Amino acid sequence: MANPVFSRAEAFQPRGNPYGQPAYAGQGYRAQYGVSGQPGGESGSLLDGPQGQSAERAMTFDDVLGRTGLVLLIIAAIGAVSFALIGPNVVASGPALVVGSIAAFITAMVVSTRRTVPVGGVIFYCICEGLVLGSMSAMFETAYPGIVVQAVLGTFAAAGVTLAAYKFFNIRVTPRFRQIVIISTFGFALAMLVNLVLMLFRINIGVASFGPIGILCSALGVVLAAMNLVVDFDYAEQGVRNQAPASESWRAAFGIAVTMVWLYTEILRILSYFRAD
Repeated sequence: MANPVFSRAEAFQPRGNPYGQPAYAGQGYRAQYGVSGQPGGESGSLLDGPQGQSAERAMTFDDVLGRTGLVLLIIAAIGAVSFALIGPNVVASGPALVVGSIAAFITAMVVSTRRTVPVGGVIFYCICEGLVLGSMSAMFETAYPGIVVQAVLGTFAAAGVTLAAYKFFNIRVTPRFRQIVIISTFGFALAMLVNLVLMLFRINIGVASFGPIGILCSALGVVLAAMNLVVDFDYAEQGVRNQAPASESWRAAFGIAVTMVWLYTEILRILSYFRAD
């Protein structure tokens, strides 16, 4: 259950000494792929692509932050439009939620498996996810006025604290830490899936409802989402160390956005429990 956006991309994988010199110096991603991303075996230098073309510049962390901000802005803009137009309409919000969720999931799987980042696919995912979050947020806002603003502020506060802790406390994502996060996330996802199946048979075990178990599961979801953000930040930084092409910053932004969406939904859910009568 590691973020598939990063785990399947060669540009973000540790090589040799993970905290030493750039891993792709003389070999690997930038040596093999130029501007077009096609194999180029006879490059004259690290900065030369196929047939002597200049490869695009290396990705920086500023690139990742800039693309991430743009991706989140698109999701927020589409979410605001759907929130205002179709969210309060229960008849329209239900289908929008289902169709948007399916489209977002399929798009995420397609984008994460492509060797070259399809920017159009990333934008389409943002549109679908914005439709989903806008409709879902409107449902919660109708039941608990003011909860959406609280959830948005809580999401960015949690992400900001996580990023600050990662940078200023020099957090290192070791293989053991990554393994713990993967196993815990897989267990959480499995529990949510089992709960969904049981709810279809009208069996409520309290995982997704107000009560001690529901609050505990939501709190665990928030913690796991924050831990996955740390892993995502480490992947992005690894891509910078690997001197991955600047276009890979779209992949990094996409991966971080997926985790941010999860964090928002978990914070929205746990706030709803505390606002329940």
